[in-house]
Amino acid sequence: MSFAASAAYAGPTAVSEAVLPLSDPNLGLSTAEAGNVQQWLKRFWGFSGRVDGVLRPDSWMAFQRCLRANWGYTGAVNGVVGTDTVAALQRMPAARYGYTGPTEGVVDQATRTAFRRFADGDGPVGSRPD
Repeated sequence: MSFAASAAYAGPTAVSEAVLPLSDPNLGLSTAEAGNVQQWLKRFWGFSGRVDGVLRPDSWMAFQRCLRANWGYTGAVNGVVGTDTVAALQRMPAARYGYTGPTEGVVDQATRTAFRRFADGDGPVGSRPD
């Protein structure tokens, strides 16, 4: 049995945005509500995917463009829903959709409720948040 030396440990790697383990890419939205968001993203933020009610990475990339332009998102536009994406998403409903929780990037019930309020037509139908 051989125990070859492993490569030297280089230390932690810097990561620009912590990735959230999301079992629900819609963050609590129904498929109809997520479809509303996709239609809004298609109209205003360059979403070119299928409007099917599932917020996949291409949907989130378009949303990250919105968050970058209007809500202080500074992370990569990569479709990954991480803490920076959620924190910027929380700033948007804090300003317009009744969210009063922290903007720490943690998806909680208050975040889901405010995002649903946005998706239900208080936001995406015909409006551009800028």
